[in-house]
Amino acid sequence: MSEPETIIRVAARGDGVTANGRHVPFAAPGDIVLPDGSVQPGPHHANPPCRHFGRCGGCQLQHLDEEALADFVRDRVLHAARGQGIEPQVLAPVHLSPPRSRRRASLLAINGGGKPLIGFREGGSHKVVGLAECHVLHPELFALLEPLRTLLTTLGKRYAVEIELTLADQGIDCGLKNFAMEGLEATEATLGFAREYGLARLSVDLGFGAESVWEPEPVTVTLGEVPIALPSGAFLQATADGEAALSSAAREWLGACSHAADLFSGLGTFAFGIGTQVSAYEAARDAHLACRAAASRARRPVTAIHRDLFRNPLRPDELASFDGVLLDPPRAGAREQVAQIAASEVGRVAYISCNPASWAKDAAKLVEAGFRLAELRPVGQFRWSTHVELASLFLR
Repeated sequence: MSEPETIIRVAARGDGVTANGRHVPFAAPGDIVLPDGSVQPGPHHANPPCRHFGRCGGCQLQHLDEEALADFVRDRVLHAARGQGIEPQVLAPVHLSPPRSRRRASLLAINGGGKPLIGFREGGSHKVVGLAECHVLHPELFALLEPLRTLLTTLGKRYAVEIELTLADQGIDCGLKNFAMEGLEATEATLGFAREYGLARLSVDLGFGAESVWEPEPVTVTLGEVPIALPSGAFLQATADGEAALSSAAREWLGACSHAADLFSGLGTFAFGIGTQVSAYEAARDAHLACRAAASRARRPVTAIHRDLFRNPLRPDELASFDGVLLDPPRAGAREQVAQIAASEVGRVAYISCNPASWAKDAAKLVEAGFRLAELRPVGQFRWSTHVELASLFLR
């Protein structure tokens, strides 16, 4: 390279990209790449707030200012749609969740003979970054890391413990995998830890599934103003803020329906907030039972139905009972279920997605069947991450 080049966009994995396609790590739009390969910061280059940025795999975009970060989220979603030849009639402003709002996280604790390290893996590596600070985790979750380090010293050997932290209604739900409570002393120390730090629940998994060893009262999470039992390991939106943004879209788009179907409903994240009669379909039995019990207790018009929509999607004759459908599938999308919706008479579909690529393929099937993409809302609840989400409305 003999001349300086300008970064014009940020690629899907977080690298800055020049007009000739050169990828430059940790570069922001407007940065200048000099002939020697160094980067001269431009107007959208921010000083990363966290000392671990660049090593920790939890964040990839702390070098972007708010405008560039929002543009990245918008472009990821919009380019996925345009890649399938789809243009939204309305593109809503990007919603970004604030710092320190992540209410669930998967961390790893290791000990190679020194002080226990707890944190995220390095980008593209199995090494663990021991977190001395974190600007994405909710402060309550981060505050538990030091006590966890102390607890882990009781293991006294090499270990790799997987840690799942979730902020529930009653406090922190902590799950430990590959954590061996061997002997009375270790068991008492573990229970003492849970008691001292007021955990809502402590679960231990030695390879046979999570087993609750401390749960003073049933753990719940409130969704749509309804407390719902929270099974260990159940899916939950990463931030309450992001959940509210997605739920608001679902309620706005489907609230006037007489009967809506919530497909891949989980615990009922959206079903309880729509505000109309909803049939909620879910394959995971524990989530289905939690949703059903909560609907009964709260006397909400939500009917929970246990069904694997990948193996047995709702067919057009079954979909005829609904005047609106909500989809929130796993990252792989919902190809077979979307095909059945496309062949049905349903005219209103709200599609929530955590993977713009699979969503765009499903969206193309809906457009081919006569739907139009009436509105698209990009959501960045995984702040400073390349992981983006969206809410979309299809009408025909």
